Amino acid sequence: MISVWAPHRERVRLRIGAEDHPMRRGDGGWWHADAPRPGTDYAFLLDGDPRPLPDPRSRWQPNGVHGPSRWYDHAAYAWGDHAWTGRNLPGAVLYELHVGTFTPGGTLDAAVERLDHLVDLGVDFVELMPVNAFDGTDGWGYDGVLWYAVHEPYGGPDALKRFVDACHRRGIGVLLDVVYNHLGPSGAYLGEFGPYFRGSTIWGPSLNLDGPDSDEVRRYVLDNALGWLREFHLDGLRLDAVHALHDSRATHLLEELAAEVDALSAHLRRPLSLVAESDLNDPRLVTAREAGGYGLTAQWNDDLHHCLHATVTGERQGYYADFGSLDALAATLRGVFLHAGTWSSFRGRTHGRPVDTARIPGHRFVAFLQNHDQVGNRATGDRLSASVSPGLLGCAAAILLCSPYTPMIFMGEEWAAGTPWQFFASFPDSSLADAVRSGRRAEFAAHGWGEAEVPDPMDPATVARSRLCWDELAEPAHRAVFDLYRALIRLRRAEPDLTDPRVDRLVVDVATEPGWLVLRRGGLRLACNLGRETVDVPVDLPPGEVLLASAQARPGERAVTLPAESFVLLRVNREMFHSCE
Repeated sequence: MISVWAPHRERVRLRIGAEDHPMRRGDGGWWHADAPRPGTDYAFLLDGDPRPLPDPRSRWQPNGVHGPSRWYDHAAYAWGDHAWTGRNLPGAVLYELHVGTFTPGGTLDAAVERLDHLVDLGVDFVELMPVNAFDGTDGWGYDGVLWYAVHEPYGGPDALKRFVDACHRRGIGVLLDVVYNHLGPSGAYLGEFGPYFRGSTIWGPSLNLDGPDSDEVRRYVLDNALGWLREFHLDGLRLDAVHALHDSRATHLLEELAAEVDALSAHLRRPLSLVAESDLNDPRLVTAREAGGYGLTAQWNDDLHHCLHATVTGERQGYYADFGSLDALAATLRGVFLHAGTWSSFRGRTHGRPVDTARIPGHRFVAFLQNHDQVGNRATGDRLSASVSPGLLGCAAAILLCSPYTPMIFMGEEWAAGTPWQFFASFPDSSLADAVRSGRRAEFAAHGWGEAEVPDPMDPATVARSRLCWDELAEPAHRAVFDLYRALIRLRRAEPDLTDPRVDRLVVDVATEPGWLVLRRGGLRLACNLGRETVDVPVDLPPGEVLLASAQARPGERAVTLPAESFVLLRVNREMFHSCE
């Protein structure tokens, strides 16, 4: 049986090849017909409109988002991950990657060839940027319009299954970035079928989540999320910009989604994670439903990124204005959000809500030095390593990976990739392409960037520049950064104090002048000298074993001498302290 929801249409036909077949009207605005054979192309015709439209729930779009759908049989794939029992988010390290620029091949199968690198690095989850079908060949994926289909240039649905299978065989879980707050500007035919849209965001039309006929629209989202997890064996979803979901119902879509995903997890007998991106600084998203929250697994923490970025770069423009001092970094490390019901100069108002760090564990907040937004939405797509010394980069990585939060690494960060990661798209419609190009340049002109400095997002060379250069790993400077990241991740796995998610047990000491910071994690101390001169950094207990140092550190009686822009992770001698008492 094939079905489509078109509640206000008088006639719906199913086109298979050159033949049109009338569909039967059912209850609730659904139309039904006998399903085509697997591998058959099909489309729908609505009333007297001669345009054949793809299936809103299409699983396969081999000819792009404007072409016919192809009937796909999930049961035909032979899975090889039967021993996989899943992976929990607490204690994990995430790795965000974009399929199209992760390898020269730009496909899911090509990405499989680099998974052993991620095993060597020590990550626990790969977080894929969106792979849903969007118009054109190259793009970030956030302009998706057929949410159930895997982008064909990446390899289509079977390729995603092969990728997940390969990850699971290596002990790596897979999260998928999904976008439910808007649709892309080209190929968004949902509105032709029914009242899917209501209002808009700055990125495009938003879904009708709370108006008339919204029950089926919500079901469209919920079924999509559950399908990724069930049919593609994914281990979780990253939910894009949930603050842009317009939902005034008593039970928010996110709470409803969390409940259904928990039910599916119980049935599958493996953990499933929901990670939100939110600009709200609201801990209710990750508060348990039993305690009145939405019950999501985790949310991204932009405030900690802004603190780390502004501290090591010195940038204070735009939303970095309130960040950058060591006191702000310490406050954010201790309290999760800097803006927690406090004044935000960038917004011109108070923002956020405090986190009860005694009740909400740190693993519910994803922390990062870089991600696709924070790199790609810079005018030239320059990475942190383009403007920060290797020493400061190492200090920032150590703070991230020794924090009580869930750390995430952006592809290439682990070796200080020399390639930028820029904004790109490839809309075939020339007028739309021109609009995106001019809009991008105008956006950055307002921030002081010259037009010539902003890469043309429609130029294939922009995509080519953004692809990782894996040969860099053989160069000593890049290899040294990789070895440092790998060592930090291995220590995080080996030392229980580093994965302890109890934020209220974290103690942070700072001195703005000369510029040092110490994280106290149980019996471990991470001491960072962020200044340009050698300093003696005090620690509260006598230093003991040095676990890792980015430069020559000299432990003393109650301090450690650190060269400029360096860190040391050491164990302290608690027994010696007590014996001296």
